[in-house]
Amino acid sequence: MSGPVSPLAPKSFVDMPPVRGVRMATAAAGIKYKGRTDVLMMVFDAPATVAGVFTRSKCPSAPVDFCRDNLGGGKARAVVVNSGNANAFTGKKGRESTAMTAVAAAKAAGCSEGEVFLASTGVIGEPLDATKFSGVLDGLATSANEDFWLEAAKAIMTTDTYPKVATRTARIGDVEVRINGMAKGAGMIAPDMATMLSFVVTDADIPATTLQALLSEGVEPTFNAVTVDSDTSTSDTLLLFATGAAAADGQKPVSSPSDPALAAFRTALNNLLKDLALQVVRDGEGARKMVAITVEGAENDGAAKKIALSVANSPLVKTAVAGEDANWGRVVMAVGKSGEMADRDRLAIWFGDVRVAVDGERDPGYSEEAASAVMKEEDIAIRVEIGLGSGKATVWTCDLTKAYVEINGDYRS
Repeated sequence: MSGPVSPLAPKSFVDMPPVRGVRMATAAAGIKYKGRTDVLMMVFDAPATVAGVFTRSKCPSAPVDFCRDNLGGGKARAVVVNSGNANAFTGKKGRESTAMTAVAAAKAAGCSEGEVFLASTGVIGEPLDATKFSGVLDGLATSANEDFWLEAAKAIMTTDTYPKVATRTARIGDVEVRINGMAKGAGMIAPDMATMLSFVVTDADIPATTLQALLSEGVEPTFNAVTVDSDTSTSDTLLLFATGAAAADGQKPVSSPSDPALAAFRTALNNLLKDLALQVVRDGEGARKMVAITVEGAENDGAAKKIALSVANSPLVKTAVAGEDANWGRVVMAVGKSGEMADRDRLAIWFGDVRVAVDGERDPGYSEEAASAVMKEEDIAIRVEIGLGSGKATVWTCDLTKAYVEINGDYRS
């Protein structure tokens, strides 16, 4: 959080109106960072329905296990998030820490421990002293207020250089509902389900099973299509809550995820998820460039995504972008190593609007000057045509700079 803000950061923060039914408060518990907030508590006035997606890492954090256990209940009354310590790879102590936090949160919110959700982010392998923040939860539950989204987003930051927030509205039938979201993440970003930590709340009245279907569908082309460094976190957690407050406005119950009344809501939710996911990439540790990689003509959409991620995660591609070098040969390399079908002699590659390679060789009209001009932009589009089928996918990444090495070389110090 200290130091310069990413040059790719939003020029201004969106105004975040309250979402009825949820209140938030933050505190500085000194878990790792000094002189800044590092604990967030969200309190739901009435039980909210909840959906979640989590890391597929085989070494998940204790809070991820805790949330998975509680998700089946489908109800939430409180969320506690801390930054500075991931409570991952902490064994029995980690489980005891989550249990202690859940007891304190349930007491503060006046609910059962099964209605509490927890998330932690920061250093892996360090025991988390839950007494540092469990003692502040009573005060947070009392002081929590609706109009607190930006401050809440700041409290969950680690190496982020700016808080990440987004808001949308949609109609379900004749009733307008709101969706607000926040996220944190800058490094260890290669989501394999959701990403980093993200919390989204709507005042819509939607049952948990339908909410889960919407979230699981919406995460694939958004959070699961971004990568900073190819490293999937142990702590990835995305939770979506519906407070149901819109029912008082006359919102009619929805029957299933395919209910036509949810069409606008689904679009707005997916738009918000993409907004947050791209904000994470734009804050990639040390990032100076944002890169959109689109693969077309693959055998199928899954193959296209795998090829696109192979390009996006290549250190050689990412360092070429950092150096503003139009080295399209590195894209050829990344396509070839992906493990998916590709035909060298059908391959075509574009940097921006400049076709640099076609039919298995350099474009006859190739201009180094034109290609280099594209690489000087802050936002760069790389497009690859495989020429085998109709599969298509887009993923987003950032460049790999010396600053990334510096940030991660002394992350624990």
